[in-house]
Formats: sequence, structure tokens, C-alpha cells
Amino acid sequence: MPMDETQGNSNYALERLRALLRSDSLDADGKLPTERTLSEMLGVGRRAVRRALEVLEAEGRIWRRQGSGTYAGPRPDGWSDHVGSIVAGTDLMEVMEVRLRIEPQLAQLAAMRAKAADIERMYDLVKKIYESTDADGRELWDGALHRQIAQCAGNGFFLTIFDVINQVRQDEAWQTIRERARSASRTRPVTFNQHTAIVDAIAARDPARAGEAMRQHLLTLQESLIRITSLDHSEAEIDKTLA
Repeated sequence: MPMDETQGNSNYALERLRALLRSDSLDADGKLPTERTLSEMLGVGRRAVRRALEVLEAEGRIWRRQGSGTYAGPRPDGWSDHVGSIVAGTDLMEVMEVRLRIEPQLAQLAAMRAKAADIERMYDLVKKIYESTDADGRELWDGALHRQIAQCAGNGFFLTIFDVINQVRQDEAWQTIRERARSASRTRPVTFNQHTAIVDAIAARDPARAGEAMRQHLLTLQESLIRITSLDHSEAEIDKTLA
């Protein structure tokens, strides 16, 4: 359809935006491009884009955060606005304890409910994690994989809890210590094999194996974090002695 015919066509913009939401082309956090970028991408006027976004928001397909942007999916529950204070009041070991009790169950449910396209996406994310050359990229794609599994569990309440836990990844201290744990333990090949084992079990529709594969993966991470934090504590004690 030529651009002059679609310039003010809100229905056309809505159709294209629905297709965009169904695709895998959005960022890992589900953030949509700006209205101006969408207008250029779709070949329609910004007014048509704005109207189409209003329809999608009313349907619960997108939500907007003032000063941040527009995101795919339903608006998070109100209590999620307090995630920052929740995260600030905990530590990495507490987070790992919660993950160990929640994510194996999510993997089990995903093994029963994930669609073929979801599983294909998981394998793609496993590859992206392994191929990432920097800490920020690894955290981004690792978070996307674990969230994909959580989303495929098909339980909205579980997913909300997972999203609260996953907010820890935005903390610089978390990324720093995770990267130190990876470097010290040289866990990159191990992580790749563990991620692959989790997705293989989900693809095989084997809940018990999927849950156990996720548990083993998280235990490996927990052990690495304990080793690093213990080393930090020992070095601090040495520094005190020498002071």
C-alpha cells in the first residue's frame, strides 16, 4: 500500500503493530520503538500510530511508563512499582534461595505448556548468551531466556513474582559479581550446556528432567556466588589485619 494511502490509516497501523507484537523483533524487555520511529517503520503518520497504540493499550496488549516508553504485554500490578525498595532490602543469596524454589517449578510447567515456536526461541536465546562478548549482553540474554521459560509456564501470578526477582539484574552490583563468578569459575561452557539441557528437557515434554536441569543450573550459579563473596570476605579480613 503506497505511503500516501496509509498516512492517516489507523486501522492499517493497528494491523502492523499487532504483527510487530506477535514477532520476536522487540527488545528483550518488550520495549517498543518511539512513536516517531514506528511512524517511519510502518509508513504511516504519527497520529495513526498514536491512535493504534491507544487501542492496543485499551486491549491490555501494551502499557506505558511515563518517562520510559511503551512496553508489550499487560501493565504490571501496582505492587511491582515498589520493586526497587524490595530489591534494596535483600541480598544476592536471598535472591538465589527464592530462585531455587521457583524457577524449577516454572521449568516443569514450561515443559507441559511451551509451544514449538517458544522452544525455538529458547534455543536461539541460549545461543545469544553463549555468543555475547560482554557482561551486559550476557545478562540481557540470560534474563530473556529465563523469562521466556517463566512466560511459557502459563501462570500470570508466577510470572509477576519472577519479574520482581528478575529486577535484581538491573543492579550494577549483581552484574559485577555475576561476571566475576563467571570469570573465576570459567563457567561459560558449563552454562551453555546447562541451558541447553533445560531447553532439551522442555522440548522433550519432560517436566521432572526440566525442573532438575534448572535446579542444577541455579545451584552452580549459587556455588559460584558463594565462592566469590567468601573470597571478598577473606580479603576484607586480611586488609583489616594489615591496617
